[in-house]
Amino acid sequence: MTRALLVISLISLAFANAANSFKFNVNFYQPTEVNGTTFQPGEAKAEVSENKIVLHQGKKMAEAPVKLETNNAKYVYTTVGYKAGTGQQLKDICIAGTTTRIVFE
Repeated sequence: MTRALLVISLISLAFANAANSFKFNVNFYQPTEVNGTTFQPGEAKAEVSENKIVLHQGKKMAEAPVKLETNNAKYVYTTVGYKAGTGQQLKDICIAGTTTRIVFE
């Protein structure tokens, strides 16, 4: 009985963590800086889990704290916003087909 409860608990925990994390691809159209790492124009893989994002492009990797926001309507396009005056530092990413906006802190 104890073993069955342990298995059920582990499965529940796995589903809870899966609901809080997701992966997507994003295209950068200019050099883009995330937490001190500069990514070149092109596709990057992103994984959001809890309050952080991990970006991969080839051998480059960066982690950054983020906050998730929800829009009223789904975004039509994935857009990348940059902090004013910097030209390269990420401000946010809005993900196409979702209501999710990722804000970099």
